[in-house]
Amino acid sequence: MEHIVIIGNGISGVTAARHIRKLSDKKITIVSAETDYFFSRTALMYVFMGHMKFEHTQPYENWFWKKNKINLKKSFVKTIETKSKTLHFAEGDTLQYDKLIIATGSKPNKFGWPGQDLDGVMGMYHKQDLENLEKYAPNNKICKRVVIIGGGLIGIELAEMLNSRNIPVTFLVREDSFWNAVLPEGESQMINRHIKNHHIDLHLGVNLKEILSDDNGRIKGVVIAETGEIIDCNVVGLTAGVSPNIDFIKDSEIVTGRGVKVNRFLETNIKDVFAIGDCAEQHESIGQRRPIEAVWYTGRMMGETVALTICGNKNEYKPGHWFNSAKFLDIEYQTYGWVFANPKENHRHFHWKHEDDTKCITVEYHKETNEFLGINTFGIRMRHEVFDTWLTEKRDVDYVMNHLADANFDPELYKQFESEILDAYKKEKTILI
Repeated sequence: MEHIVIIGNGISGVTAARHIRKLSDKKITIVSAETDYFFSRTALMYVFMGHMKFEHTQPYENWFWKKNKINLKKSFVKTIETKSKTLHFAEGDTLQYDKLIIATGSKPNKFGWPGQDLDGVMGMYHKQDLENLEKYAPNNKICKRVVIIGGGLIGIELAEMLNSRNIPVTFLVREDSFWNAVLPEGESQMINRHIKNHHIDLHLGVNLKEILSDDNGRIKGVVIAETGEIIDCNVVGLTAGVSPNIDFIKDSEIVTGRGVKVNRFLETNIKDVFAIGDCAEQHESIGQRRPIEAVWYTGRMMGETVALTICGNKNEYKPGHWFNSAKFLDIEYQTYGWVFANPKENHRHFHWKHEDDTKCITVEYHKETNEFLGINTFGIRMRHEVFDTWLTEKRDVDYVMNHLADANFDPELYKQFESEILDAYKKEKTILI
């Protein structure tokens, strides 16, 4: 019986295992050193905030794996020997495979800062990070302040978690406005104000120089590179982006760049070895999409795709139109299609912001053809399937703005803003003409 081994029990690896089981009776083993069972990584913050228990983050009962004949091995893979198709584990034992799927996800970036490996320095990516946060920052008596390094989506989640327990937070962000490499200026500035309104100490345009420890090896503060200012703290959150978790592959014959290099079929350069999820790097561009996408839904799609290929129906990975969603404290964020921080050549932005400073949209479209290219929404929920259809149909921006209400997903009693947005759009269009 063919043996499929999957390294990693995140959304990518587990989706692959589930779909291979649906399609075949192949032997399946999932290897992970993180947890016994699959859990929803995006729900970790709600465990800390008291909205759920950790067991509630597990979509499947513990008996699910045995019932579906999916073997689980909790172990750390030290090396892969591709010629003999053997995994070598840190504990000294080995495992043979016929086909291998690498789905090891991401790890937080570190940039050689002095003190970056002290106890109490953590990301917010793994169950162990949640356990460390409970240990070092259970309340504002034991932890007087946390400094978060880097202003992305994980950083803002960590800030919200700490805020829920009234633990003071300082944000060090190297950009001059929050997440402005991704968000257009109007959106980024709104988020700056929203963060400060939650009494979070936001420092923009600064870098970390070092993390200081006391005589007992505990964190006592951080030093800002530009000013030399010392900020007293007990915990440091490293959220300056992530990188593929592939150090154990570096000595193998599997070709890597930033991630494990794969083609459109998610195949590596080694026969019968695949890579999916955050650790996979496309070496053939897929439109404007990035070679590595650390996003939940793309990991799930890759898992489904590779399962089809392994079960005899070779399938190309086709992620479709870009979309994503997140939360900036109280403000929900959605994006569909492409809205760049600065509009591309021959593109234009239409930006509308509500007077309460918690709702806005930005639409990107082509100046000459008027083709609708993408939308960002803050504080207004929109329907994915509607925008996906409009992008596929290459609708013009006038059509989209006139039919924006068709995409609204807010509950019935929520106030609607489409007429106000359309009026602002028409006024701007009149001025441009």
